[in-house]
Amino acid sequence: MLERVYRSVLTKVVALSHQRFGKIVSKYGYNLVTRRLGTDEVLFLNWGYEEEPPMALPLEPSDEPDRLCIQLYHRVAAQVDLKGKQVLEVSCGHGGAASYITRTMAPAAYTGLDLNPAGIAFCKRRHKLPGLGFVQGDAENLPFPDGSFDAVINVEAAHLYPHYPRFLAEVVRVLRPGGHFLYADLRGQEDIDEWETALTASGLQEISQEEINTQVLRGLEKNSVRYQDLINRHAPPLLRRVGRDVAVTQGSPLYEDVEKGIISYRLYCLQKPAST
Repeated sequence: MLERVYRSVLTKVVALSHQRFGKIVSKYGYNLVTRRLGTDEVLFLNWGYEEEPPMALPLEPSDEPDRLCIQLYHRVAAQVDLKGKQVLEVSCGHGGAASYITRTMAPAAYTGLDLNPAGIAFCKRRHKLPGLGFVQGDAENLPFPDGSFDAVINVEAAHLYPHYPRFLAEVVRVLRPGGHFLYADLRGQEDIDEWETALTASGLQEISQEEINTQVLRGLEKNSVRYQDLINRHAPPLLRRVGRDVAVTQGSPLYEDVEKGIISYRLYCLQKPAST
């Protein structure tokens, strides 16, 4: 009985915090995570992804511990050819994807933006590559001129934004005509109609869409041992159970919601119409 109550409360609290307090979670919650870890152990904050048969991406030895998280970003970014392009990643977290994509997909320039100032400071110290830069800023008020980018990448973050249509309007504004929005995110079933309506109203043309719950669950399952170890080493004992559940380890309430289809995790490729 107590376990059922705990799971119900946890799911509702997480959903409410994401829906109503997204900017607070992004700026201060992740700031606390960054400062608490204080190491290079967590370069990615996404759930992970694995196909069947496995993707088997060729990775550098230094990237191998983050394989499952990298595979999601690779799947998102590789929907179009980024070689020689100007690329923006909104909500770049700890910069692991920015580094990977810069090193392997050869964009002309890659800018990572995040609301978390501690995260951006970490990125600037940790990821020093030609053509790669980081900016602290708001996804709903992007600090860039119109038509600055050929592609915008956003992974597992926009559900945190309080005003999602405003974010989409900013994506359209900073994209050049014909530019692409490469996007992966999740919603509960009760929010899907609103999600789809906002995407349609944005004016972006849908090139492709795929639900990837199965692949994300494989990534979560394979990442669970690592996440549990990180939480056990960095979280106070009284918070470890909650930490494992918020991290969506195997068997957690959110994991089971994805497994049951209560949450839909989707991959999109969208395009700004070319000028006529």
